[in-house]
Amino acid sequence: MLLTIPNVLSADDVLQVRNYLDKADWQDGMNTAGSMARHVKKNQQLDDTQEPAVSLGNHILRVMSQHPAFISAALPDKIYPPKFNRYSESETYGAHIDSALMQLPNSNQTIRTDLSATLFLADPDEYDGGELVIETQYGTQSVKLDAGDLVLYPSTSLHQVSPVSRGARVASFFWIQSMVRDSQQRETLFELDQSVQRLTVELGAGHSDVINLSGIYHNLIRQWAQPS
Repeated sequence: MLLTIPNVLSADDVLQVRNYLDKADWQDGMNTAGSMARHVKKNQQLDDTQEPAVSLGNHILRVMSQHPAFISAALPDKIYPPKFNRYSESETYGAHIDSALMQLPNSNQTIRTDLSATLFLADPDEYDGGELVIETQYGTQSVKLDAGDLVLYPSTSLHQVSPVSRGARVASFFWIQSMVRDSQQRETLFELDQSVQRLTVELGAGHSDVINLSGIYHNLIRQWAQPS
């Protein structure tokens, strides 16, 4: 499932984040590239162990922990602390698949990357190119969202960032280990939860159909979830 979530950050929030990022000390993204990525990665990144990346990343985590659509779609168990990247003219990231396992910073815990997320921090009119191109079971999807919007997609997907030809593409990105490992099960739960939410508005929380569907949802969670 590929899901876009609008307005994860408000316009004021984006402005404050950009005030920090536009003055930040960006480093060559090659510094964090693995052996395979070195052949396709050409961008800039912040040192995620230093400010402002730490504070901004923590802020994004707080926002995501309270966002209903994100929680419903991802059913997060662990989240890798958000990173920040920047693509200026001629920079790109060729086709790749994210690593399956990652060590959480300052921890002996490992995260399994079930889902990848990109939070756009530059509006489309600020740059040309820079689309996030994702190969899905329904074909190739090209994603370029407004600042403050987020796209969530399976980490198993082959994806790339197309070359930027003008301006700069700025974004945050992170990975999620879900309590429900199977992508089809997660999609089923998300669709069921959205139906429950809509029916709650239409019929009321006490309606028998709402109560029944909500019970089915939670019983499926009990069957499929494997929290760490």
